[in-house]
Parts: sequence; C-alpha cells; structure tokens
Amino acid sequence: MAIRWFHDLLHLFYPRLCMACGSQLPRVEKLLCPPCQYQLPQTDQHKAVDNAFTERFWGRVKVETGAAMYYFSKSGRVQHLVHQLKYEHKPDIGYELGLLYGQMLRQQPHYKSIDAVVPVPLHPKKQHQRGYNQAEVFGKGISEALQVPLLSHALYRPVFTNTQTKKSRMDRMDNVINAFELHPTAQVDGLHLLLVDDVLTTGATLEACANALLQRPHVRISMVTLAVAGD
Repeated sequence: MAIRWFHDLLHLFYPRLCMACGSQLPRVEKLLCPPCQYQLPQTDQHKAVDNAFTERFWGRVKVETGAAMYYFSKSGRVQHLVHQLKYEHKPDIGYELGLLYGQMLRQQPHYKSIDAVVPVPLHPKKQHQRGYNQAEVFGKGISEALQVPLLSHALYRPVFTNTQTKKSRMDRMDNVINAFELHPTAQVDGLHLLLVDDVLTTGATLEACANALLQRPHVRISMVTLAVAGD
C-alpha cells in the first residue's frame, strides 16, 4: 500500500507523458496513450506476404516478406517518435515498439520461420555519439517477442557515410552501396534473417545490408522497419 501511495504521489508531481502526443499517460501504459495506440497510422503490411513494402525491392534484392509498423509523415506523431528515438536519447521508444510489433508479427505464419533478427548497424563513430543504435533497440524488442536471437554484430559498417536525410534517391544508393560488410565470425548460413531498421525511404540501406548477408549460402531475407516514408 505504501509503495502504491508513493508511486501515485510521484505520478502526480512527475507525470509520465505519451511519447507521441505529450498527453499524460494512464498508470498501466508505458509509452503511448490509448488514443495514440489506436490513431497512429498503422500500415497492416505484416498481414500480407507481398505488399507495398516488398514492392519497393522488386528487381533489386530478393525479399521473402517485409513490413513497416507505421506510416511516416512530416510533422506527424510518428515522426515525433522517430526523432525522439534517434536524437533525444530515448531508446525505450524503440524497444517498447519493437516488443509491440514483434507480438503482431508472431501472429502471422510468414514470420514463424524467422531464425534471427539482424539490425542495420551504425558506424562506431555515430553509435558513440548517439549512445546506442536505434535499429538495434527496435530489433531487440522484436527478437524478444519472436523468441529468436538478436545478431547485433552480424553486419558492421566500416565506412563512415554522411546522413541520408537530405539526399536524392540516387545519392542515397551511392552513399551506402559498399558501406556494409558481413562480420567474418557471423554464422548465418542457411538462416531466415529478419533485417531491421528505423525508417524505410528509398530502401538503399536495407538493400545494401541484404546484399552483404546474401553472400552467404542459403540465406533468406525478410525486412521490418518502424516506419515507412512516402516515395
């Protein structure tokens, strides 16, 4: 009783806020208020093997299936979530959304064959600046929900590349085409890997990572992102 009273008092003076809209969170919620849980623009792409997400990779790289959790729009609530995750040192956003999305994925038969989750890596310099890899924390939540390993070091990024944010489609592709390599000790042969990133834009980063993983025999690739931006 005393512990609950203390938490009630703490919540009164230091209320927890919804990470998407800033409203006060009910006691039972960790990240999003109930309205945001229902109103954030979910894509439902994970319910179909082939969808608008996988179409972006047709003729570029073989993808078993793929999906984004939310649609990304400029100045929208999803952009606010992604910005906090990447630039305001709030890795819990990625982890909690990963858990939530992983629970959705495990309900679909085409994700039941996933053997491991592989996050898109950051260059060590950028990860040191940020303090963590946003794709890795999102992937950690997904891997725990799917009950499969998280292979954080399967890929690495030996080349430091400039931010992709303001680059054109072709510039994005040129920027990352040889930016990723498979770690020599990575044991991925014959596995169905779920490649995870924060936002899908042109798909250049995911394509480059997939090509690095597909150098190993009998590897299959599926992909998941927190959000997908418009073309």
